[in-house]
Order: sequence, then C-alpha cells, then structure tokens
Amino acid sequence: MQKESILKFIYRFFDIFVLTFLVFDFGYSVNDSYKTPQFIGLVILTVALFAFNIFKFYYYTTSGKKKISLFNASILGTLLLASLIVALVNLDLDYLEVFKKIKNILETGLFLYFIVRLMLLVRYIYQVYYNPAIVFVGSFFVIIIVGATLLMLPTATTGTITFTDALFTATSAVCVTGLTVLNISTELTIVGQTILIFLIQIGGLGILTFTSFFSYFFRGSSSFREGLNVKDFTSQENLSDVLKVALNIVAFTVFIEFIGAIFIYTSVMDKPEVTDKFYFSAFHSISAFCNAGFSIVPNGFNESYIKFDYYLQWIVMFLIIFGGLGYTIIFNFSRYIKTTVVQFFQTSSIQRKVRILSLNAKIVLITTSILLLGGFAFIFIAEQNNLLLEHTTYFGKITSAAFHSVTPRTAGFNTVDYSEMKVPSLLFIIFLMWVGASPASTGGGIKTSTFALATLNIVAVARGKNRIQIFGRRISSESTHRAFAILCISLLVIGASIITILIFEPAGTDVLSVVFECFSAYSTVGLTMNFTPTMTEPSKYVIIATMFIGRIGMLNLMIGLLREINHQFYEYPKENILIN
Repeated sequence: MQKESILKFIYRFFDIFVLTFLVFDFGYSVNDSYKTPQFIGLVILTVALFAFNIFKFYYYTTSGKKKISLFNASILGTLLLASLIVALVNLDLDYLEVFKKIKNILETGLFLYFIVRLMLLVRYIYQVYYNPAIVFVGSFFVIIIVGATLLMLPTATTGTITFTDALFTATSAVCVTGLTVLNISTELTIVGQTILIFLIQIGGLGILTFTSFFSYFFRGSSSFREGLNVKDFTSQENLSDVLKVALNIVAFTVFIEFIGAIFIYTSVMDKPEVTDKFYFSAFHSISAFCNAGFSIVPNGFNESYIKFDYYLQWIVMFLIIFGGLGYTIIFNFSRYIKTTVVQFFQTSSIQRKVRILSLNAKIVLITTSILLLGGFAFIFIAEQNNLLLEHTTYFGKITSAAFHSVTPRTAGFNTVDYSEMKVPSLLFIIFLMWVGASPASTGGGIKTSTFALATLNIVAVARGKNRIQIFGRRISSESTHRAFAILCISLLVIGASIITILIFEPAGTDVLSVVFECFSAYSTVGLTMNFTPTMTEPSKYVIIATMFIGRIGMLNLMIGLLREINHQFYEYPKENILIN
C-alpha cells in the first residue's frame, strides 16, 4: 500500500509538472537563448514519463492499470522513436532547426498524455460523486473556466483579451453556440483557434462521453454507477450497453468528421484564398458536425469565395444534419437500413417483419424532415425578391434557401446578413432556432421530439383523448410532462434574458435584434443580427448564462438538485382545475 501511495504521489507530481510545462510552452513565447533549455526539458520530461509508465506496467497487477500504463508508454515511446528518426534524418541541419522539428512531435505526446489523465480524473470524480446531473453540469462549467484561462495566454491572441471576452468565447465554444465578440480569424492565433476547436469537440460530445470512452477503452467494461452516470446523456435504457454506445459515439464522430474534412478539402483545394487547406478543412468539419458555427474566415461563410461555393455549402449542410439528428437516431436508422436490405435478399419464403425503427426515431426523422422542407419552402418564397436575388442560378437560390433552413437548427453558419432579412423570415428563423436539433445530438434547442410531443398532445386534447397514440404505440405521460416542462422553462429563460438585456442596453435598442440574439443563445445556434459585438458588459454575461443554461438544460439541473426518491403509497383526492 505504501508503494502504491508513493506511485500515486509521483503520478500527481508528473501531472502538475506536465500541465505547467504545456501551459508555459504553448502560452508564452521565449527568447532564442532559452529555447535550448526548453527543448532539453521537454526531452527529459518525455523520457521520464515513458520510463515511469514502463515501470508501472510491470509493477501493477490489475489489467485496467496495466492497460493505462501500456497505452501511455506506447504513445510516448512512439513519439520518442519518431523524434529520433527525424533527428537522424536532419543531422545536416543546425541543432536549433532539428529541435523545432522534434519539439512539435514531443508536445503532441505530452498533450495526449495529459488528456488521458484528465479523462481518468473526471471518471474518478463521477465514480465518487453519485449525482450524474450535477457532475454533467459541473464538468461543462470547469471546461469553460479552463478554456477561458487558456484563451487569455499571450500566444492565444494577436493582441490583448479581457476575461469577459475570453469567458464569452469559451462558453460559446463549449456550448457549441458560435456567438462571438471576437473575430477569431484575426484576433486568435493558431494556438487560440486550436484551443477553440478542442473546446468545441469536447462540448459537442460532452465530457462524460469522452470519459466513458476512455473507461471502456482501458477496462473493457463498466461499473453499475458509471452506467447510471452516462445513461441519461447517451439516451440509453440498457445499462450494459451504455459505455459501448459511448465508444461508438466517439468512433462515429471521428469518422464522420474525417470524411467531412476530406470533402471540404476537395472543395477548397483550388481556392488561393485558403492558405492552410488541411487546417481549414479539419476546423470547419468539426465545427459543422458539432453544430458550433465557428469559422476561421474573416466574414464567415459570407465571404464571396464561400458564399457562392454551393458544393461546400451542401457538404456543411450534411454535416450539420448528421450532427443534429443524434447518435441514437443515426444508429437505429442504420440498423433499420441494414435489416431491410438483408431481408430483401433473403431467399426464404416466410419472413417475419420485426420492428427495428423505434418510435423515437420515427418521430425525430419525420419532424426533422417537415422542419427542413418547411423552412426551405418558406425562405425560398419569402426571400425570392430580397436576399436570393444575388444568386443568378436556380441551383444557387435552392442551395441558399436550403442552407438557411438547415443552419438555424443550432449550427450558426450564415451566407447572408440577417439584419437585411425580411421580418417574416426572421420570425420563422427564430422558430427554427427555438425547436433546434434532436435529443442526444450535438445541437441545442427544445429538441424536435419535444416539439412533436407538444403538437401531438394539442391534437389529442382537441380530439377529446387523454393520451397520445401514434404508430401503434402510446406515448407515456412522463414524456409528455417532460416535454411541456422543457417548453415552459425555455420560454421563461429566454423571456428573462430579453428583459434583462433590454434593461442593460441603452434606450432605442432594436428589440427584434435582442429577441433574435436570446433565442440564438439559448438554442446554441450562433446566428446574430450584428448585435453581439455591440453588447454592453452586463449583457455579455446574460448571454453567457443563457448559452450555458441552453446547453446543459435547466430541467437537467433542476432534476439533479430536486429529484427525490418517491416512496409515497397514498394519493390525494383528484380535482380538476378550470383552464378556459
């Protein structure tokens, strides 16, 4: 036990030292006279970590700890070997030039090592603390604070940045919103933009999903408590499948973002305006799939060489739709397609039809299709003689209308100036933003299933029915109650945000711009009528709180704080309340 305590102490020492070194290395520029000691320290630290993990691999007896040590040692050993090869190949260069080439490789190893350690720390926290909702909310809050701190490092920005602006940008990234008080293409350096994209990725998937991925990767199984913690955030009922689903989610996300980056690269490979095409492709693929809406182009997708690149816009649209549908729906639909194809080619004369496509998937897919098609038709007709006039072809008009039907569903990219859009179109965009994406997705809003249940309940009440029945299934009353609770909470939060901002802003502020901004913030969309850069300091904090509440869900927080185990074995007398 004493030896294990010593190992844990050494482990924590290394963690603190690695974190300090990475912050100093990435966050601060050093003079040439200090670059040699900096590189020597980097090599010594990497070798020491490699040797320590090799020692732990032979010392520990449990398979989980051995896997972690082997994984860490493999990463560090591979990058040390790669550094040695690079050094041998470039022996003819000055030693400082060789150091520069090797430095990036070793920094990658230390960064990956620290990410693994961070995920394992979070896993330990939610093993100890029993309330998954509070851990979920707390993890987002901690990541936002860490992100804001990193964005304030000297090398992250081209100038200076206030804590409020750093907090606003970090919150917008982690909550995958896209609203920003900075021009990230000019005011953030490559280091700052890289920090931003990591925050977007973590925020899009959720830190508990990453933690569960590492837990399953290293252990191959999960505890009952780990399953409970992650179950609600992966929309799974079967605890035995929870961490497998988390593993599939991470793998699926990386795969789709990789494919998306390839297609985006093919669309910009002939554009001289895009200097670093690989970085451009990776950044926008992650931003689109996570429904974040951030762009490293000065004017966003409103730049002329992107505004009329319809091929690129369709790629981004598909990424947004995939990210906004939700992993549960995509996995269920892919299984349905697979089963349908297999049954079609079966030679047996007797076939039994099995219900594969879940009721939840049917509702989400139908609602999403209606909103996408309805939004396209409305914008195409309403903006025909306005913003669509700049597109000379019907394909261009169709693409632009489709793009602005998709992107309000929590993505936030825009190829038009929304302040020039007609009021009916703006009101319809606000409605699309409010509904948002689907459950267990990277998007926000009240969700398509919530809107569908509310609509179906209205129809059921109008028909005199006391329950919702659809596709041969009865919707549980718990789902209906939850849907209306989400509707009410969203309108209360948005309403409070609008009133508060109007109090903080000077007289004469355009009310529609404030309403548009608050709906965009709560639904984590990121669209704006050019109001974000002009906000006062207090209004920025209101939007920060609105984005945070919209991402985590006020209902999740309230359930985590107020839910009690109900052991009531009695009921009070029932009485109806006059409604109309």
